[in-house]
Amino acid sequence: MNASGGGYNVQPVVKALHVLEYVAQQGRDVTLAETVKALKLPKTTLFRYLQTLSNEGFLFYDLPRDRYRSGKRFRALAQVDRDLQNLRDAARPEMARLVDAFDKTVNLGMLSDNSVIYLDIVERGRLNSQARVGHRDPVYSTSLGKAIVAHLPDFDLSSISQSGFEQRTINTLTDMRQLARHVDEVRRRGYAVEMGENEDGLMCVGVPILDRQGYPVAAMSLSAPERRMQPDLVSRAAAMLKEAATRISRSLSPAPEPSPAC
Repeated sequence: MNASGGGYNVQPVVKALHVLEYVAQQGRDVTLAETVKALKLPKTTLFRYLQTLSNEGFLFYDLPRDRYRSGKRFRALAQVDRDLQNLRDAARPEMARLVDAFDKTVNLGMLSDNSVIYLDIVERGRLNSQARVGHRDPVYSTSLGKAIVAHLPDFDLSSISQSGFEQRTINTLTDMRQLARHVDEVRRRGYAVEMGENEDGLMCVGVPILDRQGYPVAAMSLSAPERRMQPDLVSRAAAMLKEAATRISRSLSPAPEPSPAC
């Protein structure tokens, strides 16, 4: 039994992934014949895998030359993975500094449909929180989500109401007008505050991480028990979060070098 997958491997999928991996690793166009020789699969079966992967965009089939190479969808996925790793690498030192400064938990997340997915969490001790890396929470109940959507130029808040509001706690926003007011407040002050809206007793302060065009690629938040987050601490945390987010943004999108004088 596979320890990570529970023994439920679907062999055709595994073989197709091996084909994709082989083609991608060559760094050049490959033929059906050499792929058959390398992977030791029946020619007809391998042809079907190659054609299916090409039809789905994970490979590109050069018909005149009868050769295969990585496709747009595969390259797009690889680029997303690189971008996420760059984001985590840039954010991790800043998150650690915030944890040292406040002795609280710091979260990194990004928008995925109408949810926030946690990309990284740095904590000292153990905060009684349900958040885990890879978990999702609603946009409307988190400071991460509200910090992001407040800076999205084309985000339609009505899309949230169409998918429905889940009552996470007694404080969860379930009214579109309330959410719109919260989002307007985030735009005005530059950070979001969530008070027991996603988990009882927990408060979060969140800020967006913007690219050079001002687009919110992610957000970062500081979480703590609500009783410990006094107004002066919220203000100080918001200021330091914004400074950290600015440094992360600069690291991800450095300013272009000036053109040499003629």
